[in-house]
Amino acid sequence: MSKFYVVSSAILPDVLEKVMEAQTLLHTGQVRKISEAVKKVGISRGTFYKYRDAVFSFHEENSRRKAILTMVVQDEKGALSKILSVIAQKNCNILAINQTIPINHIVNVVLTLDITDLDMSFQLLIGLLRSLDTVEKVELVTVE
Repeated sequence: MSKFYVVSSAILPDVLEKVMEAQTLLHTGQVRKISEAVKKVGISRGTFYKYRDAVFSFHEENSRRKAILTMVVQDEKGALSKILSVIAQKNCNILAINQTIPINHIVNVVLTLDITDLDMSFQLLIGLLRSLDTVEKVELVTVE
């Protein structure tokens, strides 16, 4: 199993930075071929292939904590609004909402949340959501 570290680029060999530059050129479409990318940044193709799967850029948004909840909710006006209000009041950001069409006055809702700034335990948040009169069921799918 591989270990991963977050390390300042200042202490890494320049070649790793150039591999990242070449990857960026390819991903942004500034060049179409690996040979073009490596020529532009000044490394060999062999060097690129050696490190391309081992060097990754760190983006702050990837360090955020995420959670996915599934909910069974009564199909009533304002039900989803109440749920979203509770989530917003507890400093969670909603990343995605998926909802089924109502069947027998019940809707299934899947919420993907950014819980990085949650100001209480996640279990307490689930308890608050369960206490809403229009919420039948809340289950945690995953927390990352």
